[in-house]
Amino acid sequence: MTEQVKYKRVVMKLSGEALAGEKGFGIDPQTMKKIAKEVKEVHELGAQLAIVVGGGNIWRGRTGEEIGMERAQADYMGMLATIMNALGLQDALENLGVATRVQTAIEMSEVAEPYIRRRAIRHLEKGRVVIFAGGTGNPYFSTDTTAALRAAEIDADVILMAKNGVDGVYSADPNIDDTAEKYEELTHSDIIEKHLQVMDSTASSLSMDNQIPLIVFDLNTPGNIRRVMLGEEIGTVVKG
Repeated sequence: MTEQVKYKRVVMKLSGEALAGEKGFGIDPQTMKKIAKEVKEVHELGAQLAIVVGGGNIWRGRTGEEIGMERAQADYMGMLATIMNALGLQDALENLGVATRVQTAIEMSEVAEPYIRRRAIRHLEKGRVVIFAGGTGNPYFSTDTTAALRAAEIDADVILMAKNGVDGVYSADPNIDDTAEKYEELTHSDIIEKHLQVMDSTASSLSMDNQIPLIVFDLNTPGNIRRVMLGEEIGTVVKG
């Protein structure tokens, strides 16, 4: 390892939309390969990397609820979507020679391991990338909450929120409001009190209670994951 990483063990939250590329839906193979290459670069620095992947590129529980579906049923469909994304990302990483394990909160032993905290930590210690899929295994909880929960469970140093085309936290949507102000640093309390769209309130509270810092940055800028891991000041830092 020629460069010193700032964070030894991290959980990266990757949205499902990030895997869709410009298509906006489904999985774009080229986008998946690009993300896998960036993950490999970080892995080669010697960092222990766990990934929580969303499923919004395939299905959102909220979408089902809006069309009259029972919320719990719609959420379970969303959990299955995250598992599809996780298996695709695992394949892309292993094609690059990165040892990877998928652990699911919903047991399906034919395709992935069940989530077991001690086993996940052991995989990380052995240099494997671990992808947490299936959310928390419970309806009504987002994959943001999954990221905060798993980060607390495996004693991660930081949560990396890799955003799709957004380079930090703003006072408003910068794509709509030209006066939106970018924050360099915030506290978890700020996120909750200002109703900033970073992660849901449950995830923010869980991160705050366990004193887990958060870094929000743009995934679409090549090399950003590596820059964050090396301690470069990009995006928005949330702590305290």
